[in-house]
Amino acid sequence: MTKKVAIIHTFLYSVEDFKVLFKKFLPEVEMINIIDDSLLAESLANKKRTEGVTQRMALYAFSAQSMGVDAILNQCSSVAGAVDLIQPMLKIPYVKVDQPMAEQAVRLGSKIAVIATAISTVEPSSQLVEAMGRKAGKDVTVERCFCEGAYDALLKTGDQAKHNEIVINTINKAAETNDVIVLAQGSMYKLLPLLTDVKKPVLTSLESGVAQLRGVLGLPPLAG
Repeated sequence: MTKKVAIIHTFLYSVEDFKVLFKKFLPEVEMINIIDDSLLAESLANKKRTEGVTQRMALYAFSAQSMGVDAILNQCSSVAGAVDLIQPMLKIPYVKVDQPMAEQAVRLGSKIAVIATAISTVEPSSQLVEAMGRKAGKDVTVERCFCEGAYDALLKTGDQAKHNEIVINTINKAAETNDVIVLAQGSMYKLLPLLTDVKKPVLTSLESGVAQLRGVLGLPPLAG
């Protein structure tokens, strides 16, 4: 029987990226998308995940479970904290796209910069890295780096060049004093080809976040 994974999205445009990554890492798995962009809008407006956001995410998770999926993937770092609250109530795994990235960051260094373009993501992503440090028994220091104006440039005015400039400048500055750079938003995934001059490891969440599902689903490693 075909395995199924539901992705709970807070960002409409992330679906196409995940289609590509499922084809690469999970070609035999059916992807089901649940999209509610109000989750991110409400989190941004309040600069944190609200009770209403958590409640809606729980409803979507239970709906996904009722569809017969084998696992759920949380796409958005801003609301990732809700996964910890919802998972104990489910009968299936509910995982965070950015957890493998946070685990890798802790393995690679002890001074870690978290680069975020959405204000509501700064704390959840930084706290996740800190939690992975505690889990690994490692003393890590996380620098919270908010790219002021980048999110608005990308989503409100469509100015990709300005978004990229703000983010790249923030990354270059952070690389001067940190061991590892963590890109908190999946929307920064496409910046990787522009970051080849950065001398420190730069991590993104999408590829490792999707790849982790092979283990979650009990699937064998891909050949080659």
